[in-house]
Amino acid sequence: MADDKDVLRDVWFGRIPTCFNLNQDEVTEREAEPYYLLLPRVSYLTLVTDKVKKHFHKVMKAEDAEEMWFEYEGTPLKWHYPIGVLFDLHASNTVLPWSITVHFKNFPDRDLLHCQSNSVIEAHFMSSIKEADALKHKSQVVNDMQKKDHKQLWMGLQNDKFDQFWAMNRKLMEYSTEDGGFRYIPFRIYQTMSDRPFIQKLFRPVSPEGSMHTLGDLLKETYPAALPTEGEQKRFQVVIHGIEPLLETPLQWLSEHLSHPDNFLHICIIPVPTD
Repeated sequence: MADDKDVLRDVWFGRIPTCFNLNQDEVTEREAEPYYLLLPRVSYLTLVTDKVKKHFHKVMKAEDAEEMWFEYEGTPLKWHYPIGVLFDLHASNTVLPWSITVHFKNFPDRDLLHCQSNSVIEAHFMSSIKEADALKHKSQVVNDMQKKDHKQLWMGLQNDKFDQFWAMNRKLMEYSTEDGGFRYIPFRIYQTMSDRPFIQKLFRPVSPEGSMHTLGDLLKETYPAALPTEGEQKRFQVVIHGIEPLLETPLQWLSEHLSHPDNFLHICIIPVPTD
């Protein structure tokens, strides 16, 4: 893997200042103060909000506090999407801190998966890593790892330990020189304007002629509407980790450096703000 360690660090340590407010319909014994937190972009809401839960439980009776869930401007936030994806998709053009509403009642079963413990997040995370490795290396790397190696990936994410995570994750980013890249690029394309959760297809990083495919090539194939046509004003932003990479960026490089810890490249297509 090309050694752009600073990029990996910047991605890992990306934070979103967030203000959690208790929904006004919740029954409390006294007024609930908002709770402020710097959320790691690469983690999951339910993994990093224990302090939020404890903070609001202090002003509630135990019987009034059911499973905690989050919402932003009327949209329930899917905990199994990385935090950075949720922000880029729903709130990227808003003023910080990001204002999230906390609920302890009326869990929206139709919109959200239940998450009663960290083991649910771990299972989701590891299944994503396995799916990504099936695309990249026909599952050979994950299958060669031992259980403790899988645990090291998870503990690195859970405890926010960059070096611990990457000591193991770099194996998932390797490929042979003659291949010139992964077998397929694990990616998901999200859009706010669609009922479909995301777009995911088989796409190779290298063309049959041997040239490197770019982010623009991927979009041309999977979501051409995101690309501006000649003479037309730009209608969409293509966002990964809060930035708009150049469309000429090789997909292989993006996959190695801007993938989330689950080894997927999460790409958000959002309308250009009109104001």
